[in-house]
Amino acid sequence: MKRIIFCISALLFLFNMSSLFSSDRGGEAIYIWKGISSMEKNKSIMYAHRAKGENTGAAVIICPGGSYHHLGLYNEGFKSAEWFSSKGVTAFTLRYRTAENGYHAPAMLQDLQRAIQLVRENAGEYGIDVNKVGVIGYSAGGHLVTMAGAFWKSHDELEKIGISHRVSLRPDFVIPVYPVVSMDDEIAHKWSRKSLLGKNQTSERKIEFSMEKQIPDDMPPSYIVVCMDDPVVDYRNSFVLYEAMKEKKIDAQLAVYDWGKHGFGMLNNKFMKEFHWNEKMWNDFLKEIVTLQK
Repeated sequence: MKRIIFCISALLFLFNMSSLFSSDRGGEAIYIWKGISSMEKNKSIMYAHRAKGENTGAAVIICPGGSYHHLGLYNEGFKSAEWFSSKGVTAFTLRYRTAENGYHAPAMLQDLQRAIQLVRENAGEYGIDVNKVGVIGYSAGGHLVTMAGAFWKSHDELEKIGISHRVSLRPDFVIPVYPVVSMDDEIAHKWSRKSLLGKNQTSERKIEFSMEKQIPDDMPPSYIVVCMDDPVVDYRNSFVLYEAMKEKKIDAQLAVYDWGKHGFGMLNNKFMKEFHWNEKMWNDFLKEIVTLQK
């Protein structure tokens, strides 16, 4: 009996792995640290979905959530990439490093900054305008993309590991969806905090990674999405982030829904059918950015 259960588990594992690397679901795989000898052991991957139809020239890097421990690659990653691609936006789903494999900060930010670097340096290959490269992240991924917007100048993690770059690491837009934001005990998502910071959870580190306390004057335009009935990440995370951005006079919007809970991504679920949050985000925020001539 144990042998049968083991075989079934092994088959399920192989099926999931084959699905992960299939071209129709994951797009073309780009190993982001390939050729960097000091980092090549890190198998972080971007899956590229080229723009379909009329190419807007825009690109988005997608950071799925998973409490900085694992990644919800399908509903928050690949399904989002399909939707952006249908809008003429080249999409890159990022499989960044997480605590599940022993990684903590700044590994996640290193991966995202490297992804931004590669997208801009290879913009010509994908028909991308280097001034229209943004990020979207869900849950812990929302915290990560907020870091990318806030820390692009103060935390150049690529330079710290000896990688010089000719392009800006600043995203042109940031979209945190039901994001983890604060490390404060009152509203923190403690699993994400533990996965991000590891054992180094000093008060200084909590302040450093509480993003509502780190918004700079040059934070990119941002669009935050949250549901009031979120049972996973306290909805107040989104509110304090929005308030911090408005205090700095950042171009920011906060889309609040009464219900929808957490983890909906871009699946065709009840919440999506009722509110079409992504279409609202596109019409109210992103469409103007991707069609803007720079």
